[in-house]
Amino acid sequence: MKCDKKTFAEILDKHKGIIRKVSMLYTNNREDQEDLFQEICFQICKSYNTFRDEAQFSTWLYRVALNTAISQVRKNKQKTASETFYENIHYASVRNEDSEGQVQQMFKAISKLNRIDKALILLWLEEKNYEEIADILGISKSNVSVKLVRIKRNLSETINGL
Repeated sequence: MKCDKKTFAEILDKHKGIIRKVSMLYTNNREDQEDLFQEICFQICKSYNTFRDEAQFSTWLYRVALNTAISQVRKNKQKTASETFYENIHYASVRNEDSEGQVQQMFKAISKLNRIDKALILLWLEEKNYEEIADILGISKSNVSVKLVRIKRNLSETINGL
C-alpha cells in the first residue's frame, strides 16, 4: 500500500494523540517534540507499505512511533528531563487543579523511567492488553507483566517521594 496524501491525513488525524504522547515522553522541549512528531509522521508514511494486516493497525503504529523515538534519542543522545514534562504538561487534558497536580506528578515520575519502561507504561495507560504490549515491544507477555509490576512500584515510590 502506498501512503497518499488523503490516507496520510486520515492516519494522522485518527492517531495524532498517540504520536504526540510518544513525542512528549522522549524529548526535552517543545521544539524537539515537534521535530520528533514530524519524524514519526514521516516514518509512518514511509513505512506504510510494510503494514500487512497481521496485527492491529494501532499496534504497528505504536511500534513505528516508539522505534522512531528511541532511534532519535540514541541519535541525539538526549535524556528526557523531568522539568520539561512539568513545564509542558499542558498537553494533558485535565480540568481541575487537583487532577492537574496528580497528572503532573505522574508525568514527572514517568520521565525518570528508562526508554523501554516509558513505552511500556504509555501502552498500559492507553489500555492496551498485555498481548498487544508484548507484540508492540517485542517481548513476552509474562515479561510485560513482570515489568509492569516493577514500573508501578517504582512510580509509586517516586510519586510518594515528590
